[in-house]
Amino acid sequence: MSGGVEWALHCCVVLTAAEGPTPAARLAELHDVSPSYLAKQLQALSRAGLVQSVQGKAGGYVLTRSPALITVLDVVEAVDGPGPAFVCTEIRQRGPMATPPEACAAPCAISRAMGRAETAWRETLRSITVADLATDVTSDYGPGALGRISTWLNTAGA
Repeated sequence: MSGGVEWALHCCVVLTAAEGPTPAARLAELHDVSPSYLAKQLQALSRAGLVQSVQGKAGGYVLTRSPALITVLDVVEAVDGPGPAFVCTEIRQRGPMATPPEACAAPCAISRAMGRAETAWRETLRSITVADLATDVTSDYGPGALGRISTWLNTAGA
């Protein structure tokens, strides 16, 4: 999983607390990350329909739907694509002890294990929403954490 997923998830959580459109530059400053790097993650979220870019002087990014309707898996797939995390390359067919291709009709034990892990991973990510993450931030940092972020986004350096 790419580092962009982490940044995209943080941005989605922050946007739950924003009072209006939040400029990409403010999100980058908040997270101390390159604006051009973060812009790529926000564009991926936008292409997936998870955030929308609002134009104008007071423009920026907003979530397109309730945070309870955006899953962590939605964000992962927006940034990294929907493909599997593990792709079997049939290593068992290589080297001096290679298994002949005709003996490899079924996935090997490693591929099966990774497939089961992938399924469990995706089910877990599908069960966690951005709203859940925002609730966890509040639990971890106190009831005013997201409010302080919102205040900062709307006042600091603006």
